[in-house]
Formats: sequence, structure tokens, C-alpha cells
Amino acid sequence: MQIFRHFHQAAHHPLAVAIGNFDGVHLGHQALLQRLNEVAAAQGLKSAVMTFEPHPREFFAPDQAPARLTSLREKLELFAEAGVEYVYVCHFNRRFAAITVEAFMQDILRNALDARAVLVGEDFRFGAGRQGSMQDFVRAGFNLQSQPQVNLDGKRVSSTAIREALAQGQLVEAARLLGRPYSISGKVVHGDKLARELGYPTANIHMLHDRPPFFGIYAVKLEGLAEGNGADLPGVASLGVRPTVKQNGKPTLEVHLFDFNGDIYGKHVRVKFMHKIRDEMKFDSLDTLKYWIAKDAEMARDYFRSYP
Repeated sequence: MQIFRHFHQAAHHPLAVAIGNFDGVHLGHQALLQRLNEVAAAQGLKSAVMTFEPHPREFFAPDQAPARLTSLREKLELFAEAGVEYVYVCHFNRRFAAITVEAFMQDILRNALDARAVLVGEDFRFGAGRQGSMQDFVRAGFNLQSQPQVNLDGKRVSSTAIREALAQGQLVEAARLLGRPYSISGKVVHGDKLARELGYPTANIHMLHDRPPFFGIYAVKLEGLAEGNGADLPGVASLGVRPTVKQNGKPTLEVHLFDFNGDIYGKHVRVKFMHKIRDEMKFDSLDTLKYWIAKDAEMARDYFRSYP
């Protein structure tokens, strides 16, 4: 998969282009990507995705924007897994937001990308002031493919529904809508080693965004280590601001792996959240914190014994 950040970096092939934010790359997005690949194959085109960074809502109202479900890197990894051949990452700034409907269609899609087919969700809007609609594509002569919403048991699959499920600790429901367990990926970095001093060494995962969709203690699986047969490793994770040891701390993701002793600093891993154990709490001493860490670890082990 090739990644472009400028439209003049042409793919040199006529394209079928799917356009959207794709936050979460959930089942609805996956249906659109599958259709993209089918249209591209049927029409002899290359498959491409156009997405935006930052999310437009983060640009216009950063304090009110919803928590990210996926970082840009995570989205790109999921696009690659879906078989997308090209990705155009549009830097969403004031200049891009001001592009007119006509300029977006003619200058970018038709002239720069040679888009022969355009695929969007049924509520897609574009151009300055979100004035553009699917009818504009049709009037301009594009081969437009609109992807209907995907429903599970009468419930619309959406990034909003997934955020709500995660916030309520409903990880099974979130996984249903995503088509996979919710995960956060990042590089293992050095921390303050406090957990090691308490007897529970942790892998500190560098998160690319400091507004995760939930806080708490979770049973998790860690993907991305080459040890053994490469299978996911079980553990317990804390995602939060560590109120017992920090004041006004930044969100931190720490994972204690069971029965594991290895140097994994610098590894890029994916933490899959399987089961919520409890909310994050502030304790009155490190001894109390150590007691609860032990209790959390045992509850996570119990979960994996029940659901290996």
C-alpha cells in the first residue's frame, strides 16, 4: 500500500476512491472498503482511500470533538489489511476546509487523482460549509457508489455507537460493531518503573492521542511480539491518569503481561481490550494500590481461565 500526503503525488492509474474519516474502521467502513475493492476490480481501476488528518471536528471544535477510536497509523494498518492499494491523507486545515464543491470535484478528484468511481457513505457531505452532496457528484458525471448504513440487530453501526459502548464498559458490544476487539497500538517506551517496584512490571504504551474513549482496568491481550509462536499474550492493563501517584497526570496505558519476562522496549504492539474489571480509582497509599493491582491481576487471570 502506498501512502500520499499531497495530491500531486499521483498514483499514475485511474482510481476508484472511497472518501471518509473512517474513525474506527468499523463494520460499516469495512463494507465500504470491500465494495471499493470490488468496484476497482470490476472496472480495471486501482483502489484508493481519501481520509483526513486531523478529523474535521478536531479542527473546527477541538474541545468538543469526540475521542478518537483510531490513530492515523492504526487506520493505515487497517486499510492495508483490507487490501487498499493507495491512501491519500489530506491535511485538514483552514485552506482545505475552504475548498469549494466544484474545486474538490474537478481539481482534486478528476484532474489530480483521475477518479473514475467515487464511493461514500450515504450521509457524506463535502466542500466549504459542507455544501456538497451526492447529487453534486452525479451532476458532475462521476460514477458514484453510495454505501448504505450497516445495521446489527436493528442498531446502526457507527463510531458514535462504539464510543458509547466503550464508555459503558460494553466491550463485547463494541467488538461486535468493530468486527474485532477494540485496541490501541503504540510503541513500548520507558516509564517511571513504579509498577516494577511494586512487583508488577508493566509495558508502557505510547499513545498518539491523549483522549482515549475510556479509562479503567482491563483484561487485555497484547499483539505484536515475536516470542514463542507469536500468539497474543494475556495480561492486565491500566488506562488512565494514575491519580494515586500523579496530580493532573496525562492518560497513560500500562500493561502487565502474565508469566512474561523479556525486553520489549521499542516494540510496536497492539493492546486488545477484552474485559473491563473496574473503573480507575485513587488510593490513599502505595500499599493499597499494590493490593488492588494484585486483585486486578487475579481477576484478569480468572477471565482468561474462563475465556481462554
